Amino acid sequence: MKTRFIKEEITFTGEQLRSLFAYDNYNILGDSIIAFIGACDISLKEAVDLETQKVRRYSYVPKMLNFLGEHFEVDVEKAILRSYLLLDIVKDTLNEKLGSYQIKRVNNELYDGESRVAISMATSSPVSSLVYVGVHIIPPREISAKGLEDYQVDVLEFGNLVLERYAKDSERINQMRCRTRWVE
Repeated sequence: MKTRFIKEEITFTGEQLRSLFAYDNYNILGDSIIAFIGACDISLKEAVDLETQKVRRYSYVPKMLNFLGEHFEVDVEKAILRSYLLLDIVKDTLNEKLGSYQIKRVNNELYDGESRVAISMATSSPVSSLVYVGVHIIPPREISAKGLEDYQVDVLEFGNLVLERYAKDSERINQMRCRTRWVE
């Protein structure tokens, strides 16, 4: 599992949630997760959650810490479970930084009370499964939300820690899969 924190600022538009994005743009081949900072500006056309399209819900976030993972297997259920794993890693890491258990996962989002902190989505393509998690740095004003700046969390340190933990958990899952015998 390869990881990289991309230094350039990138607006996440949803177009990045595609096969081989990390390889095409950063020469990262194979299972990977990258992180980058930038706005989140997903058009309804790029939304992978059809419920979002049905209710025509759109929101702009001025600055987010974006995580984009790709696993070379095609299983949307695993992709959803991996997005929950990544969200839980973000939640646990943020709670450690805060010294409390105030951040909670509710389905595919993280909340501090009524304030949204992070979102996630997952999908698959013909060659891979894709996972996205966006953590607010500067939250949108239109909704009740908080960001890493509100918590005075160092974004680069936090992002690199999440990348490391996700890669380690992915490797542990692979090791367990390879060393677990099946029963008859």
